[in-house]
Amino acid sequence: MYEPIRTKSVHSTVDGPAPDFPHRSREEELDIQLAGHLAALLAVTDELRATQTSTDLDTAAERLAEQVGRLRGGRTPVRAPMSGARRERSATALHRRAHALAGRALVVAASRADTAAAILSAERMDAHAAALEPRELASR
Repeated sequence: MYEPIRTKSVHSTVDGPAPDFPHRSREEELDIQLAGHLAALLAVTDELRATQTSTDLDTAAERLAEQVGRLRGGRTPVRAPMSGARRERSATALHRRAHALAGRALVVAASRADTAAAILSAERMDAHAAALEPRELASR
């Protein structure tokens, strides 16, 4: 009733000694994930820096860029230039987004046991939560 399978499955993971696609270790995958979350947090931090002047945001951006570079093997992250052509978002929305990204980065950093990235992520979460508190309380 059924026709037998005549070709090798494309989903097979047993490729013998020379696989036809690269495999990464769990640590490499976590490095890629963490670098992505930190790069996204850096982009939001740069957007916040464009809307408000703060030495805390400047320092955070430098530290985030350093961590992303470390995780990407020394390659510095691409950063968008500050320009007026960007879509304007409220500072509250940016702080919420940054807080969420820092939380994601913290989870990956903790599972990777990367103390420096975990500390930086936790500090950024605290900073963005503190920036949200007065606005959140005032709106109630």
